Amino acid sequence: MSSFPFSRATAPHRQPEFPTGIPYTESYEGIVLKAQVVPRASRSEIVGEHNGALRIRVAAAPVDGAANEELVRLLARALHVPRSAVEIIAGRSGKLKTVRVASLELSAIRKLFVSQGPKR
Repeated sequence: MSSFPFSRATAPHRQPEFPTGIPYTESYEGIVLKAQVVPRASRSEIVGEHNGALRIRVAAAPVDGAANEELVRLLARALHVPRSAVEIIAGRSGKLKTVRVASLELSAIRKLFVSQGPKR
């Protein structure tokens, strides 16, 4: 029995959420979640939840895919997975992206949010 605060058996009309309230989808390919990306930030960092998505600030400009590359690099480093495990599957040219992280366990996500802590 998992000690995670929700059951994997949820109603089909409702997606499970991380402890911070970020909806995700779990499949054999990995975990899929939404990311709200803010380009041209002073530094690259994971901020937390914003409007049902993981808010991520990246220092790179959204030119020639630089912000997308920075997003993949930052998530891979934060989740301790190779960059090849992080894939943007939708929203390559927008600020709201759908990201799939392969070979990821929910415990890694929980550790990420615990280490980030609340931003003030």
